[in-house]
Amino acid sequence: MLRVAIIGGGPSGMMAAIEAAKGIGRGIQSVTLFEQEPKLGRKLAVTGAGRCNLSNDGVQASAYHGPDIDWMETLLERFAVEDLERVLYRLGIPIYKTDDGWYYPLSQSAASVVSILEERLVGQGVTMRVATTVKRVSYSQERKFILSFTDNTSGQNYTEDFDKLIVASGGKSYPELGAKGRFFSQLEALGHSINPLCPALGPIDVHLGSFTALKGLRFDAHTAIYDGDECLGRSFGNLIFTKNGLNGPGVMNLSHLVSQNPKKSLELELNFIGQWIEELAETATDEANQSSLRALLLRYFTPKAVDFFISETGLNPNKQVQQLTEADFQRLFKTLSMARFPITGAGDYSNSQLTAGGVATEELDPCTLESKIVPGLFIVGEAIDVFGPCGGYNLHIAFATAYLAGKTLAESNNKFKET
Repeated sequence: MLRVAIIGGGPSGMMAAIEAAKGIGRGIQSVTLFEQEPKLGRKLAVTGAGRCNLSNDGVQASAYHGPDIDWMETLLERFAVEDLERVLYRLGIPIYKTDDGWYYPLSQSAASVVSILEERLVGQGVTMRVATTVKRVSYSQERKFILSFTDNTSGQNYTEDFDKLIVASGGKSYPELGAKGRFFSQLEALGHSINPLCPALGPIDVHLGSFTALKGLRFDAHTAIYDGDECLGRSFGNLIFTKNGLNGPGVMNLSHLVSQNPKKSLELELNFIGQWIEELAETATDEANQSSLRALLLRYFTPKAVDFFISETGLNPNKQVQQLTEADFQRLFKTLSMARFPITGAGDYSNSQLTAGGVATEELDPCTLESKIVPGLFIVGEAIDVFGPCGGYNLHIAFATAYLAGKTLAESNNKFKET
């Protein structure tokens, strides 16, 4: 009978424990979940602005950074969006999809999701050791994982051995919620390669210049990061102008490029009209259009934004669209679609949602997440060098990798099938 240890009580750790515990009494003796914080799921409880954005219709291999596409395709073939929906429904977490393809729990409460997962852990007999820090893991000649850990409340030190180990220790983002990234050194000591770590999905700091006037305004915009004439990456999404630059998914999806290129003079380009440019051009050239330039732009932007954009062009806001010259249009389109800002930095781990980097995917089996280096070791969630854009992509991977690892252990003796 196997003794299973899981390090990390976030979404990956909880899902892995729930699945592995299905094998208790049928090949598995016990499942023990270690979490250094006093409560499980602290980071999960704040995801999606508290609503818990679980997945996205856009989940596909090409949406992710880190692994080669074949590895990612294999993983997602094993656990697609419909698989997550089925698993969560069985756990008592029905989900729904918004018009733009983002998935949330029906309760619209991340706290509810955490509570349901906790109840399942208890009901399935998982031993939970919260406020407990695993200080060291070693691998014995007998293929046992020897964990040295400390009870943070009493200060007592303990050592126990386990037959199987799932590492769901997460990354370094949001350290105030318990994410420290300390366990990467342990994985490296066990023989794994750790790709360089950096913050991802955070704000981008830029010199806004006159665009400081847009502070507090939100836009749906196309964004791109340039190193000279070379485009390093593109995105589209909602963004907000802040004191130091920009925040929101439209720029967060690119922030890792800033962190990964700290010595380069990068620029952020904003295109405010990419999704409307053909419509705008058609309307502007419509001979029946008698509106002013200001009225034309009010179709797409707030009055404050319109007045700013027009002031940047130096054009007369009351000038009729039909009276605008080709040069006028060029000035207008340059302001609205080619605004560039020198990048001065990006978010750190305290205000970035994710950690890029981690255990190299080529060292893990994409079907089971078992290590190809240490038999019986499984690595899941943010500890792996896989990340996607905002919008539920990363929680999907957290649950997918954890489910496959836990299910593999539960069925390791091949004496039963999942019900």
